[in-house]
Amino acid sequence: MTAVIVCADVGSTYTKAAAVDADSGALLGAASHPTTLGTDVMDGLRAALKAAVPKGANVIDTLVCSSAGGGLRLAVIGNEPLVTARAAYRAGLSAGARVVDVRAGNLTPADFAALGAARPDVVLLAGGTDGGDETALRAHAADLADSGLTTPVVLAGNANAATDVAALLEAAGIPVTAVGNVLPRIGSLNPVPARTALREVFLRHVIAGKHLSASADFTAMVKAATPDAVLTGVELLAERTGDLLVVDVGGATTDVYSVLTPDAELQGPRAEVAGTAWRSRTVEGDLGVRHTAVGIAEAADEEDLATDWDLPDAARRRGADPAFRADTDRERAFDRELSALAARIAVRRHARGERIGGPTEPLRGGKDLAAVGLVVGSGGILRRDPGAAEWLREAVGGDTSGGVRPPKDARFTVDADYRLAPAGLLAAEGRRDLAARLLEGL
Repeated sequence: MTAVIVCADVGSTYTKAAAVDADSGALLGAASHPTTLGTDVMDGLRAALKAAVPKGANVIDTLVCSSAGGGLRLAVIGNEPLVTARAAYRAGLSAGARVVDVRAGNLTPADFAALGAARPDVVLLAGGTDGGDETALRAHAADLADSGLTTPVVLAGNANAATDVAALLEAAGIPVTAVGNVLPRIGSLNPVPARTALREVFLRHVIAGKHLSASADFTAMVKAATPDAVLTGVELLAERTGDLLVVDVGGATTDVYSVLTPDAELQGPRAEVAGTAWRSRTVEGDLGVRHTAVGIAEAADEEDLATDWDLPDAARRRGADPAFRADTDRERAFDRELSALAARIAVRRHARGERIGGPTEPLRGGKDLAAVGLVVGSGGILRRDPGAAEWLREAVGGDTSGGVRPPKDARFTVDADYRLAPAGLLAAEGRRDLAARLLEGL
């Protein structure tokens, strides 16, 4: 009897499952089912698992990642917008979080009210390099303790103040996980400890708190936020392929992942003080092809990209009904156009860099994608479209007017069999050899 490990992703629109041979790493089956948020997510998960697993197989383990219910919503607090707040922001993205609020500098009660209104699941509190100024970190912790918020905190700031700050927050009834500084030295970004802690807080507080299922089995199965699992899979794939780009077009967001060879020039005097994340992820919360489809049409207009005259109406239909299914050639064409626009705009933003601290702040952390050798598309619409690799090539590789350097001679493919997130789940559970063999199919 074949031993199988089942890996599943419970997304905001679809639940995907993959059955992996526990000995060879071969993909034995894959299936998807609409996510059953209206009832219990276990209903859709069970249906996807049943369809993916070959008859007679022996399931020895089930690993799940999830972004249902909005995924992990993160707020960031740091000393300065372009230093510690930026470093914490990057660490949060690498953990699979959607950063919903960033606060830095001298904060007021209104700042904390706004932070609370953003409804974060976790607050990532950073500030100061190790051995550096402790004033802002201590002040932010004191204000947070007085704010009345009880959102769990991951503390990743100045190590010299960490013990006192953690004690202050815990005395105020705020759960705290203290880890290594995200910016121990100027220009040295250290996201791994915060990323690990955010994953643990996501599993302990967020999955249970969203009440996605009445079954305790679901909470026990979930091992990571979906973007965190995908990034782990992307990192493993890059070990074999070199520089790569992954564009995941989803119903609520479009996520872009890149693994790039560091530019030697940017390691010297030109290095950013917040450090450079060469393995990075950006999330575009206004570029989903269902929940936020209207944002795609608006962003295309802002970017001066030509679109079908009726695209705004098509986007509104999808935003009003995220369960919308394209069942005509015309509607499928709109899905393709929305997905191509989301991919193009999201990659432009990823390559241009991030703007932390407000709309007037400069863009930082730009990336040169010209040397990328592999571009992988992901997302339900791409997986179901046999021509997706070609229109993705045109949308991303042929984008010469966006102010960025796109991939020049890359191979374009689609994760049609759903391998990246399962590989990330397997690797995170200590099965890197199986994960690497699974990725050979890309």
